[in-house]
Amino acid sequence: MSIKCISLGAAEEVTGSKHIFRIDDRMFMIDCGSFQGKRKESDEKNRNFDIDHDSLEAVILTHGHLDHCGLLPVLTRKGWRGNIYATPATRDIANLVMMDSARIQAHDAEFLGKQARKKGEKFSWKPLYDENDCVAAANQIISLSYNRKMFIAPDVQLEFFDAGHILGSAFANVTVNPNPKEPEKETRLLFTGDIGRKCKPIIRNPAIDMPAPDYIYLESTYGNKLHDNHDLAMKELIRIVRDTCAKKGKIIIPSFAIERAQELVFYLHLLTDQKKIPVVPIYVDSPMASNATSVFRVHPECYDDSVNEAFLKHHKNPFGFNSLIYTTSVEDSKALNKKEGPMIIISADGMCEAGRVLYHLANEISNPKNTIMIVGYMAENTLGRRIFEGQKEVTILGDKYEVKAKVEKCNGFSAHADYSEMIEWLKEIDTSRLKKIFLIHGELDQQEGFKQHLAEAGFNNVEIVPPDTEYELE
Repeated sequence: MSIKCISLGAAEEVTGSKHIFRIDDRMFMIDCGSFQGKRKESDEKNRNFDIDHDSLEAVILTHGHLDHCGLLPVLTRKGWRGNIYATPATRDIANLVMMDSARIQAHDAEFLGKQARKKGEKFSWKPLYDENDCVAAANQIISLSYNRKMFIAPDVQLEFFDAGHILGSAFANVTVNPNPKEPEKETRLLFTGDIGRKCKPIIRNPAIDMPAPDYIYLESTYGNKLHDNHDLAMKELIRIVRDTCAKKGKIIIPSFAIERAQELVFYLHLLTDQKKIPVVPIYVDSPMASNATSVFRVHPECYDDSVNEAFLKHHKNPFGFNSLIYTTSVEDSKALNKKEGPMIIISADGMCEAGRVLYHLANEISNPKNTIMIVGYMAENTLGRRIFEGQKEVTILGDKYEVKAKVEKCNGFSAHADYSEMIEWLKEIDTSRLKKIFLIHGELDQQEGFKQHLAEAGFNNVEIVPPDTEYELE
């Protein structure tokens, strides 16, 4: 029996996570995510995705972010009918994310088609999939709770452990040829997906009590960076809110609709109650964030102790308070542009490549009273990265805008562990059988820096996974 692996995405880059391990002539895929970044380039990569569907036995989904689940409906559309394994919360989150992606694609096709017709240009672009494909993909998801073992093939066993990244996120512990009587003959693969951070609100810390793996596929998004600590991040948030409100400006926060939006609401609620920030209207302008917040309410199995206590013991809602308004309709969203500040608007997409945040940026980015607050990772070639890097002029929805709003960067809210936190996690888990660490899900400069940090911490057998290159496990 041989085990061969190949990464079709998130190799020497961050998005499009798709990793395959092959047992003889059978394939198993870890995640099936969309590429995100420069629109044309990402679209081409997503359209060129193709594999041997007849050999694909199952897909294992680590969590519900678009760059991990966004191409599952493409598999379904092409006729694949196998099982997709995920935690219950990930199943619900992924369903929301896929449906939202289908709606955005449909909207983009309509909007860009109108633009092309106005200019007298030909337009042939079509969505990758529609809502029916998303429903079909969701119906193929088999729910597997944390710390429960399941055979997904006669010789392959899967167990999920909490990754502490977003609601339902999981480390996928895969055991090939499991034999309780001869564990030394097993091959154990641990796919981290995305690793969360300790002491974050809402969800638990990343799990450390797992069987010792032979190989770890380790994310490296922040492989050469350190985050601000929690206390500093909170002080920065207080300062930014106070300063912008004093100018009667608007704070636009591009945010992923899942986890980051709920976490920001949680913190703003806390700071408002403590009277550390003024009472101002806070708008969560994202239908998916509103829907995701509803999903949070039905998955208490993922909460940390503090949120569990608030929800289950005191019946308080950490995601709803007097200053907070969830907008769902397009009309309500447009009305925000006419309202005077001060106010806070949390809106998706987190990388500023789609969604309602584009319209808020177009309306507010040229006003010096306003603040654009960057709270998460921005992939290369995205509008968010261009704003983050301080470009003085940006293109939004086809038009150029001068950046006069203040751009604030607050990386203490990242849901990804930095290199120090990942090394700390590695030292806490059982690495007695560890043969090699494979670095995935990171830009090459971050991975090269991380490899050096790992070597200094005593982890010397580390390999950066190249894209589209098959290799055999020793």
